[in-house]
Amino acid sequence: MDNSFTTKKQTSRLFVAISSLAASALLLASMGSSVASFAVQPKVDLGLAESFAVLAGSGITNTGPTTASGSAGADFGSSPTGTFTGDVQVTTSGTKYTAVDAAVTAAKVDLTTAYNDAAGRTPATTVTADLGGQTLTAGVYKSASSLAVTGTLTLDAENDPNAVFIFQAGSTLTSASSATIALVNGADACNVFWQVGSSATFGTDTVFVGHVLALTSITANTRATFQGQLLAQNGAVTLDTNTITNNLCATAASATPTASATPGASETPDEGKVTDTGGQLPQTEAFDWLTPLAIGLGVIGLATAGYLIWRRRNPETK
Repeated sequence: MDNSFTTKKQTSRLFVAISSLAASALLLASMGSSVASFAVQPKVDLGLAESFAVLAGSGITNTGPTTASGSAGADFGSSPTGTFTGDVQVTTSGTKYTAVDAAVTAAKVDLTTAYNDAAGRTPATTVTADLGGQTLTAGVYKSASSLAVTGTLTLDAENDPNAVFIFQAGSTLTSASSATIALVNGADACNVFWQVGSSATFGTDTVFVGHVLALTSITANTRATFQGQLLAQNGAVTLDTNTITNNLCATAASATPTASATPGASETPDEGKVTDTGGQLPQTEAFDWLTPLAIGLGVIGLATAGYLIWRRRNPETK
């Protein structure tokens, strides 16, 4: 057999393989960017429950001076049991409902929907019970039993203002005394959600972040502070000298501090409000075309150069 013919045939096959590799690299790089984009979690839609700093099912009990404020709302209410003990020591920029009210009942319906949404989010990363000492990026984190925070839990948004963190606890959520949740690189409390399968208890002087959606009850011990909400579907919410700030997510238009950013300041109802729906499409405006394009063009360039060299050395081959 003519060895030169065999060599040329093998070279031709090599060129075809390199060209296919170039096309595959471009396709896979593009697909990788698409998958990353679709992996972004949307916020949990709180509906009418969004305006409540505290929402309970079987009453609210407060001891000591408790304050609540925030651009999303700072209402207090409970339904179907509408009792509110210690409400005179609560200072809020919202409304204190001291009896069953249609607005509270409607908010409870939306709370149930939000709770089920948070509980059903996937894919979820399984985590150890105690989250203290860890740094977590955006995503869904799940424990089949309890979750706890001892020390400091750091949530890193990696400079993505839309980074959403969802925590799923099969049973209880607890924080130790002086436990802290730190937000870094653009993480925002309005994008943090805690779905609790039973009850949540927060230790003295805890600094907690996120919307707490508990199936049963919530207890906030002395001087625990919150950026977010305390929302209990069926049980009571117990407070003791707490501070709750329930703010909307910042937007590009409201990135510069204004008077309305001050807790308790008056503002228009829709100022800075971000509308979210449970069925919204994932964020796609930040699609990264440069990386797959550069990879694809680079591989294709190498393949083309190799082919031209081969053709120059083998001009008689068709």
